[in-house]
Amino acid sequence: MKQITLMFPHQLFEDHPAIEKGRDVVIIEDPLFFGDHKYPLNFHKMKLTLHRASMKEYAGFLSTQNHKVHYLDYENFKKDNNYLFTWLKNNNYQEIHYSEVDDFILNKRLNIGSEKNKIAQVKYYNPQFLNTESYIRDCYSEKKNYFQHSFYVDQRKKFNILVDGDKPIDGKWSFDSENRKSIPNDLKIPKLLNAGNNENIISEAQKYVNENFSNNPGENSNFYIPTNFNSAKNWLDDFLENKFELYGTYQDAIVRDESFLYHSLLSPIMNVGLLTPDYILERTLEFVAENEIPINSVEGFVRQIIGWREFIRSVYMIDGVKQRNSNFFKNKNKLPNSFYNGTTGIEPIDQTIKKLLKTGYNHHIERLMILGNFMLLCEIEPNEIYNWFMEMYIDSYDWVMVPNVYGMSQFADGGLMSTKPYISSSNYVRKMSDYKNGEWTKIWDGLFWRFVQNHYEYFASNNRTIMMIKNLERMSKSSINEKLHYAESFISSF
Repeated sequence: MKQITLMFPHQLFEDHPAIEKGRDVVIIEDPLFFGDHKYPLNFHKMKLTLHRASMKEYAGFLSTQNHKVHYLDYENFKKDNNYLFTWLKNNNYQEIHYSEVDDFILNKRLNIGSEKNKIAQVKYYNPQFLNTESYIRDCYSEKKNYFQHSFYVDQRKKFNILVDGDKPIDGKWSFDSENRKSIPNDLKIPKLLNAGNNENIISEAQKYVNENFSNNPGENSNFYIPTNFNSAKNWLDDFLENKFELYGTYQDAIVRDESFLYHSLLSPIMNVGLLTPDYILERTLEFVAENEIPINSVEGFVRQIIGWREFIRSVYMIDGVKQRNSNFFKNKNKLPNSFYNGTTGIEPIDQTIKKLLKTGYNHHIERLMILGNFMLLCEIEPNEIYNWFMEMYIDSYDWVMVPNVYGMSQFADGGLMSTKPYISSSNYVRKMSDYKNGEWTKIWDGLFWRFVQNHYEYFASNNRTIMMIKNLERMSKSSINEKLHYAESFISSF
């Protein structure tokens, strides 16, 4: 039986469980990651460059290990989303080997294509995550709601990380309350490490993307993300040595003219498989044992890896389809083009988008409490927001964005994974950033109170949001009308 290992853009593992000596490998520029006919998305040029460059690096890596490597360019898929199975059939492959893909559509296509073409499948675990699919389903399939804190505590105990028996070290499971400081004006932000990539491969990838995806959003001229294993490991070490100490304290901070601050920028690397959570945790805890790192930074970073990342993937796996088809607030507005070029007239929104166009990246608070927050207040239809986040971010994948958009950001699932919507007035943005008061604050605050008023019954019935209703009822009619005027004027410009 002629066998081959399938290699997708997000599974470039150094130690890939589906690779075996003597078995061919095919690296696939699958349309779901480059541009699909049925599910059309125009991905950020920086993301496409990352995929092309890292896949070419990976092809070279496998070749040096004497594997026979085939490479299917996106060109082959432009007319046929199912070209992979056409190619497999034409080359007489009878059995495919691959890691679990953690993508509903890709998984469905693999199953349909295999059955239709009578090709056998052999699936392997996915090193991109700490938990197996079977473990998640066994533990969480009966849940009606998901609570991140409970999940995180279970994970700490399961993997024996930062625990003393069944208790957390230093007495608390989370130090999140200590991680909410804004950045002082005189604090020097660490410079971004030169990734040390193969410049020939990067240049080829940039040219390839600009020629084949010229109308896609964003820039790729200043490419900065590691595309091979060694540069990825150096990237992690640079974070540990130069950012880790203050990471926790300024985890939620926003700076108008800075993109990266003390964040690790590991998500793009992890989400294509160049580093696995196993490796990151082992290296991090080894570093912590040898250096004095504040517990709020250590715990905050560990929480991102074994708490949030594993949690998001678990929710996607069990209830992602349900989330994708939800719209709790019945939001219907279309997303204006101004959100693609940063011309909304709202300074924090426009500045965040302009940074995004250059880098393909914003940190989690910019995504949740600036962009997602504002889009919800504008009552934009959740599918429009999902498409935007998928297109604009270098680390976007279906398993990431379905729970984060429909659950965390837009509350479209009605509280499946959070107890209240993540909305705020302009006060939160100004508190956590260096953005100044201006006309934008009047519009933002107007949209906030308009949204609360439009969904009065919900906010009044939720113990965590009832204070918003009490504050609304304290306002004079003239004050409310003034706020609503700013909001309606902005919404009418859509």
